[in-house]
Amino acid sequence: MHTSILVFRNFRYLKIALALIVVAVLAYVIHDPLGRPNGGTWLGYSLGGLCAAIIVWLAWFGVRKRRYGVGKLLLEDWASGHVYLGLSLLIIATLHSGFQFGINVHTLAYALMVLVIGSGAFGLYAYMRYPRLRSINRGEGALGDVWALVAGMSRDCYEIARDLPDEVYRLVEDADKETRIGGGVWRQLSGRDPNCASTRALEEVRGMAERYSGKDADAARRLVRVLARKVELLTRIRKDIQYKALLDIWLYFHIPLTVALLGALAIHIFTVFLYW
Repeated sequence: MHTSILVFRNFRYLKIALALIVVAVLAYVIHDPLGRPNGGTWLGYSLGGLCAAIIVWLAWFGVRKRRYGVGKLLLEDWASGHVYLGLSLLIIATLHSGFQFGINVHTLAYALMVLVIGSGAFGLYAYMRYPRLRSINRGEGALGDVWALVAGMSRDCYEIARDLPDEVYRLVEDADKETRIGGGVWRQLSGRDPNCASTRALEEVRGMAERYSGKDADAARRLVRVLARKVELLTRIRKDIQYKALLDIWLYFHIPLTVALLGALAIHIFTVFLYW
């Protein structure tokens, strides 16, 4: 779906967005106001009204996508329009301002709009890239299957370690108890744990295997193979969490920024008509 929204209905919303941009640019070129172009001319009010209507329509998408079966437009219509009409605002809103910016609520509304569009662009990139990477990372199995394999490998490690010296068994036990998955936001986004107990146990057991001989050496090498597989699976789980975090993190900026934009837009419109 995330790729298809860009070509939905044969690029209908791209064509609409381009048409709006062309009309806005042509009107701006032929417009001959008294003084510098600004948002207070007839063209400024027209483009401003168009921008406000697009912003409200785009903001409604967050509500619409949670109300299945409501309205005549498909969810893909809203999503495709969200992308192309949102990007068109960068040009139309700039023309509305007449390229005049300052330290005021009007410029604040414009800046918030740019931030919302930027976060939305990252969201589009994330939803086109990371679901595919999650599928590749998981392979043919589901994440639950990987967890089951990790649990099975932990049991295998215990069984092998019972025939080895106590120091090895303690490493396996510590690896099982102290290995952590997930954590804070930055840990999830990094997709790795530099202090992973299982990785540490693997490195230490590998060193011990080189010092052992006979049956202990064989058992230690088998333990190294199982631990290496377990660490590999843990890495895949952490990568899956990372991709999921990257899919979600933009919303923690996009939604609050959208709410702030709507508030700034309301103040912008109120002050314009208050002093009109």
